Amino acid sequence: MTGPDAAEPLFTPELLDRCISCGFCLPACPTYALTQEEASSPRGRITLMRAVQTGQLPLADPDVSEQSSFCLGCRACEVVCPAGVQYGALLEQWRDAGWRGTGWWGSRRPLRLRALLFVAGRRRVIAALGRLRRAARTPDRPGSDQLLLGCFERLLYPRVSRSAVAVLPGVGATPSAGCCGALHAHNGALELGRAMARRLGAALPGTIVTTSGGCAAHLAEVLGRDRVVDASERLAGELDALPAGRLTTGDRPLRVALQDSCHLRNGLGVSGQPRAVLARIADYVEVAGADRCCGAAGTYSLLRPADSRRILAGKLDALEAANVDVVAVVNPGCLRQLRDGLRARRSPIRVMHLVELVAAAHDAAYDPGYGR
Repeated sequence: MTGPDAAEPLFTPELLDRCISCGFCLPACPTYALTQEEASSPRGRITLMRAVQTGQLPLADPDVSEQSSFCLGCRACEVVCPAGVQYGALLEQWRDAGWRGTGWWGSRRPLRLRALLFVAGRRRVIAALGRLRRAARTPDRPGSDQLLLGCFERLLYPRVSRSAVAVLPGVGATPSAGCCGALHAHNGALELGRAMARRLGAALPGTIVTTSGGCAAHLAEVLGRDRVVDASERLAGELDALPAGRLTTGDRPLRVALQDSCHLRNGLGVSGQPRAVLARIADYVEVAGADRCCGAAGTYSLLRPADSRRILAGKLDALEAANVDVVAVVNPGCLRQLRDGLRARRSPIRVMHLVELVAAAHDAAYDPGYGR
């Protein structure tokens, strides 16, 4: 994709033409909720894309650049769209054209993002960092299905990977498999991200089990939905094997809420499964806005921290008003975002990944205080 005057357009015309400008997407969009400005809605951004496609606006126009960055990429608009607009695919094409700079390294990208993509894409770097932090190691384990060990999850939250291996019988682990390329695809290196997914698919034959909604959606798009299953789907399929009502605090059941993964919910339609698992092992509490983005959004919280915090604030208010003990997540970015936000408020609410809570329900010796 080289420009509006080239033989190949920036945006796939069939995707761009599908939008009928009805406005159903506006109430679902977190950035439109912040600004109430048309340009900050999916419909407004598609209008900008069309202007670029036809040459009315240059790709480097300040409003075009700002809106491609301001968008969270949460894909909530796709769920409510009556025309079936694949907005996530259009956003990836937009950033691929506007953020690529020179080569995949992308001189137009902020330095923090370039460093993040470099580390995520280098299996040897990941392996070296893993050796520096022994707690992040998960041993090779054979299995007909394979757990995807996230690039940064294994370093920042190694307990998540270990919990997943413990609660998913028959699922193997191959730490050397590498990165799936989701961050690259979402941040202006679309073809590289797809190539990395194909490489990972070849390294992990059979079904790939994930604990990261963003990775799951990316892999499903490239490899096919039949190759990818989220850990919550696998656990929900075996509810009878989970210890009912096991999680307690003091003399009462543990009150647990859920923060959806945007890509898992909006991209793959997985939302009921983690709720079913939590309702089995604890006192599940549905909190208003659980289906809305928390502001982590992959690299968004690093690139636009102020906007990310604005989006998070209302969610933290709702969690505290609901008087829950723990908020469960199904994505490592959400885990970091919510944990940092609640800690900044000195809130007693803990944040844990779903598989950690399942491991705690199985094992009375598991430390229930983890996640503070």
